[in-house]
Amino acid sequence: MTFWRYLTDETVVGPAREFAGTAVRPVADQIDAEDLYPADLVAQTAQQGWNSMTLPARYGGMGAPMEHALAVFEELGAGSASLAVSLISIFQSSKIIELYGSDSLKERVLPRYAQGLRASYALTEGGRGSDIRSLDTKARRTGSGWAITGEKAFITSGSKAELFVVLAETGAGVCAFAVDRDAPGVSTRETREAETFGLRNGPHVNLILDEVQVPKDALIGVEGNGLRQAMVTLSNSRTLAAGISLGIARAAFDESFAYVRERSAFGGKVIDFQGIQWYFAEAAAELDAARLISYQAARDLDSGREFQRSSSAAKLLASALATKVTSMAVQVCGAHGTQVTAPFGRYFRDAKTYEVAGGSAEILKNTIAKTLIKTAGRAGEERRPAP
Repeated sequence: MTFWRYLTDETVVGPAREFAGTAVRPVADQIDAEDLYPADLVAQTAQQGWNSMTLPARYGGMGAPMEHALAVFEELGAGSASLAVSLISIFQSSKIIELYGSDSLKERVLPRYAQGLRASYALTEGGRGSDIRSLDTKARRTGSGWAITGEKAFITSGSKAELFVVLAETGAGVCAFAVDRDAPGVSTRETREAETFGLRNGPHVNLILDEVQVPKDALIGVEGNGLRQAMVTLSNSRTLAAGISLGIARAAFDESFAYVRERSAFGGKVIDFQGIQWYFAEAAAELDAARLISYQAARDLDSGREFQRSSSAAKLLASALATKVTSMAVQVCGAHGTQVTAPFGRYFRDAKTYEVAGGSAEILKNTIAKTLIKTAGRAGEERRPAP
């Protein structure tokens, strides 16, 4: 039984749904409880081609559209948000290199993703949060390339990453660099403050860069354009983040529905009560709508249409809905919903964390508002009579 119809090619979704059910879900609670980076599962998803599915075939990828990637992330998110977040870190690092990297950097790095490369997107610094317009991490030119010094904070997937995409500031502005973990001067440290109650895929780390020497082509794109490049990459990944939130919501919906369907109370089944039915009816309608918005955002990315608004709207709505649905799941399951042996606490913690991580609701609203103002400005110019 499934409540959720395929919204793209069934041959893409089917294997991901089966993998999530058979390989991922049985270990999801352990990953969460022990805060583990799911390296074995990440290796398996690489074998399936999902770690590099949107990359061109020349780099070992599938050349798949974002619509297909969204479908895979939705299914994996239903199995374990921790695994799906590990893959979104991989996607972010590969996407910025694919979009902006030099040919030599692409040839050197991108084929490694199909081989199972673990990677992380190191933007944040302590005390700055979402504001990455200026940075304490600095990069300077050397005779052979660049030297990078600084410390990045709260880095997702950093505990097991083999490659980092790092934002650092030069005299020209913010830049993005590809940095291998085994480069001299690279180290990580764990901090208690970086431990989160949701999306637990191994301890978040601080990434320390002590005069790290990287080659000239480690610079991704044009010097000084790193902020814009990072924002475009985040807009791509926000659509996949919406898919993860939808997967979390679906899993909570499915398991709570199965429980109330069998749970007896007051001479009948819990699902027989109209109030309980209305909970699920409303959640199903909102999930259907959020899924459609998210898949439209993916199609916008694939078609080259303006995507800042749709990708931000997809994550904004999907992440809030996931928190709402997971809370509902706890409520309708009563005491069972609060048990640590039940998965609902994990679903709720993952859902709430994703309202903040990967673009907070407030940042997403700002982005949507800017697109509206920009559109209104264009319309005003079109209406203005010629002199």
